[in-house]
Amino acid sequence: MNTNATNLVVGLGITGLSCVRYFARKNQSCKVVDSRVNPPGLELLRKEFPEVECELGPFNESTFMNAAELIVSPGVSLKNAAVAKAIESGVSVTGDIDIFSREVSEPIVAVTGSNGKSTVVSMVGEVLKAAGRSFAIGGNLDADPALPALDMLSVRKDFYVLELSSFQLETTRSLGAEVATILNLSEDHLDRYADMDEYRAAKLRIYTDCKQIVINRDFPVPPAIEGFSGAVWSFGFSESEGSCVHPLTIHGEQWVAFEQEPLFKVDSIKVVGRHNLANAMAATALCLALKIDNQAIREGITSFPGLPHRCQWVSNGNGVDYYNDSKGTNVGASIAAIEGLAEKVAGKIVLIAGGEGKGADFSQLVPVLKRCVRHVVLIGTDAPKIAEAIGKECPFVFAAD
Repeated sequence: MNTNATNLVVGLGITGLSCVRYFARKNQSCKVVDSRVNPPGLELLRKEFPEVECELGPFNESTFMNAAELIVSPGVSLKNAAVAKAIESGVSVTGDIDIFSREVSEPIVAVTGSNGKSTVVSMVGEVLKAAGRSFAIGGNLDADPALPALDMLSVRKDFYVLELSSFQLETTRSLGAEVATILNLSEDHLDRYADMDEYRAAKLRIYTDCKQIVINRDFPVPPAIEGFSGAVWSFGFSESEGSCVHPLTIHGEQWVAFEQEPLFKVDSIKVVGRHNLANAMAATALCLALKIDNQAIREGITSFPGLPHRCQWVSNGNGVDYYNDSKGTNVGASIAAIEGLAEKVAGKIVLIAGGEGKGADFSQLVPVLKRCVRHVVLIGTDAPKIAEAIGKECPFVFAAD
């Protein structure tokens, strides 16, 4: 046994830095390796932890073989030659989420899936806020600033809400979440996984030792509940027996209901589109599993404005709702946003569009503009190109700013 073995943080960046901070709080030694010669976070590492050794450039197999444990960042595949050889030789491997799960005794809400993760965990946060509960949200969340799981340990909370990628789950042995869900699965990251089965297997690790499961009836991920003895909740657009969240029509109005109990009107949700209704039902099911009261669920879900710049509700002035969709930087994303809004206000949308189109074919916009939009305001460099594509199909004006 190598008595000088130390914890080896594989990959720097935000996650790697959070691991170094964790070991510093624990007064445990660690070493960082990164295959990049100038990885993100290097300057901060040298400033905060000048004593921590950092080995940069192509991986040295002997460094891995002599480690006490590998703490592998999500961006590094376990199939990497140096990592795989060390694991095969008996070196223990873990990740930040695995360490986090061992450190906390408070309930963990764990969310993964190919789409919708960030919206669902953010909705859960709004509900917990409405319920007056303390919480932290982190993991893979695309937030600014991003909050790695281990950085959430500095202040104890009532709940920890984690958005988890398949990469993070690869190194997670026993999450032990209070409630966990796989929202959906579609082809993704097949440059890292051999096939969909391998990708699915990584996602399924979220259920290891969890107490309750929330399943999407419209996108079942077998074997999600095979042999599971805990509570099973579900959400979906069809009604089902058991603990299910679904749309319910009452006197011509659509509600989101738990079994036969109406919780909130569908048109009270600020984020629009069928996919966001599914996200709202998923968040509702997760919060019901946490025993959060219906009023807090109603307040939290209906107050959620959307994630920044992603068809985000901004305000209402004189009866007009304003949405910020500046993340819609390609024609396809813009079409999806317009169609989502049109489910609520077809034919009444005023679209402000422009900027640099990066060679996009703006003619693809025409069918959705004719169907859903009553006027277009054009701005920015490519405003004339959009105008040319629109022609006489939809009224438009140019604006200087």
